[in-house]
Amino acid sequence: MPVDVKICGLTRPADAVLASTHGAWRLGIVFAGGPRMVSRSLAREIVRAAQVVPVIGVYRSQDVATILEISRAVGLRGAQLHGDYPAEAARELRDGGLEVWRVASISPERPVPGQVEGLLEQADVLLVEPRHLDGHGGKGVAMDLDRAREARLAADGPRFALAGGLTPDTVAEAIRFVGPDVVDVSSGIESAPGIKDPAQLVRFLEQVRDANPRA
Repeated sequence: MPVDVKICGLTRPADAVLASTHGAWRLGIVFAGGPRMVSRSLAREIVRAAQVVPVIGVYRSQDVATILEISRAVGLRGAQLHGDYPAEAARELRDGGLEVWRVASISPERPVPGQVEGLLEQADVLLVEPRHLDGHGGKGVAMDLDRAREARLAADGPRFALAGGLTPDTVAEAIRFVGPDVVDVSSGIESAPGIKDPAQLVRFLEQVRDANPRA
């Protein structure tokens, strides 16, 4: 099966159009703070530009009621949860019709399986990334591929997404080594935070298409 791509941290409708046209599977917009955070009005524009491609909202501190309200107001199809959300939150969001992404921010000090196993039943997609001390991703910090592979082997159930410092030059090797179902990119195709470089965005999608998945 081919590997799917999520283009995250969008701040411009034009980037959503480009990503959708060239085969992105999901798009992501950030409500969790940081330089890529968008307003609701801009989020609505991005969702309209995405057309049929589902757009996922990225959250850190919002409660379930707020996430559901934002999703309805903006037209989002899923929620990516960073931080310590309980299992009940995932169930409520699913009941509200949203696809749920749980994020395992992998710390180098702890065994990998214990960092992912508690999230498996809560996720439609489990995303692994390197741990950031300030809680915000999109910094271009590469995920250690050995630890990503450990997480892949421990993640039995939901679709497995790999994030963290991926670029058009590194994504094919990451796919071959880790075998993810999905790769998630933000800063690795940007000219500035939230500003996607069109050539790099298209090249990233091409590199994923040409990679040998799950080798």
